[in-house]
Amino acid sequence: MADMAFHPFHSFVIDLNTSVIVLWVYIVLLLAGGLMGFLKAGSKISLITAAAFALPLALCARATIPMYPIAPILLGLLALVFALRYSKRRKFMPTGLMAVVTTLTLIIVCWIYSTAAATLPVVRH
Repeated sequence: MADMAFHPFHSFVIDLNTSVIVLWVYIVLLLAGGLMGFLKAGSKISLITAAAFALPLALCARATIPMYPIAPILLGLLALVFALRYSKRRKFMPTGLMAVVTTLTLIIVCWIYSTAAATLPVVRH
C-alpha cells in the first residue's frame, strides 16, 4: 500500500471494461428512447436513428470494431443532434435529458480510456 501513488479515485477499479459497461447501459437507454418515440408519437425516424447508432456502438462494446475513436465520434454526433433538437423545442424531455446523458457518457468513456491508457504498461521491443 505504501508504494501506491495517491489518486483521488484510488478505491475504484477503473479499466476499459468499465467503459464497456457504461456503453452498454447507454445503448439500452438509446434503444428504449427510440422505442418510446415510436410507440408514443409514431416516430419511425426515432426508432431507426436509435437502431442505426446503437448497432455500431454495440459493435464497439463487443470489440468487433475498435471502440476508440469510433464510439466517441458517434457519441459526440448524438450529443450534438440531441442538443440541437433541444435548442429548437426547449422541452427537456426527452431530448434535453438525452443530450445530458449522451454528453456524460462521452465524458466518462473518454476519461476512462485516457486513464486506462495512461496506466497501461509500455511494451518495448
